[in-house]
Formats: sequence, structure tokens, C-alpha cells
Amino acid sequence: MLVNRFPVRIEWADCDPAGIVFYPRYFEMFDSATNRLFEAAGWKKRDLLSQFDALGIPMVDTRARFTLPSSFGDDIVIESHIAAFRNSSFDVEHRALKSIDGEERLAIEAWETRVWVGRHPDDPKRLKSRPIPQLVVERLSGRGVAAHGG
Repeated sequence: MLVNRFPVRIEWADCDPAGIVFYPRYFEMFDSATNRLFEAAGWKKRDLLSQFDALGIPMVDTRARFTLPSSFGDDIVIESHIAAFRNSSFDVEHRALKSIDGEERLAIEAWETRVWVGRHPDDPKRLKSRPIPQLVVERLSGRGVAAHGG
């Protein structure tokens, strides 16, 4: 399994009036972490979409469990991996880890389901799910990644 670690510094703009991260900002961070996971597999997002003639990988379901707050100036690491593949969708799991007294502690767990989509063959203004290319599944599963710089 390919696991990517993405370091994040919590910025002032990430925080709410209570001084902790405003929860929607985490979902932006998780989206970036998913992009970094694809980079670890060998593709920048625009190259991935171009190579496989896809329009995107939109999120269709998401949830999170928050256990430790983070504040301005904190450093966290988001670990991400693909937990499951189906024909045209896949599940990403994220774990945001916060260092406390030199020990990484779980701050947030998050899960997202994404769908591989392209243009609908009968109506180019509509999207249609497509099977995930086998090469993408292989690399995100951790097979063949080292040869591609990930």
C-alpha cells in the first residue's frame, strides 16, 4: 500500500475566532493530501487527467472524526492512502498527526470517496463515471511506484 505523508503548517487564515482550525479548512488540506498521494504515485493532477482523458476525481462522500484541536503555528502531518478500490470509485483515508512532547498523536481521521469521471458520451456537458485505469490502481496500491519517482 502506498502511504504519503504531507506536512502542513497551520496558518492564521485556517483558524476560527476560537483560535483552532475551522473544520472546512481540514477538508481543503485533505484534498491537497489526496493530490500529493497521486504525486507520490507519479502524477501531478493535471498530467493524470490528461494522460487518462479524465475530467476529475470528485469527492462524493466524506466524513471525519476530530480528537485533538490544532491552532495557528502548529505543524501537523497528514498520512493518506487508498483504503479500497471499486470499478469507478475509491476510498481515501487520511490521518492528521500532531506532535505533542515528541510523540505523534492522532488529531483527525477522515475518509472520502471519490469517483473517476469523464465526459458523458451522449452529452459532453454531463459527467459519467469511468473505470479507474489499472495503472492508477497499481501505483496507488504501491506496485511500480519507485520506478516513477514516487
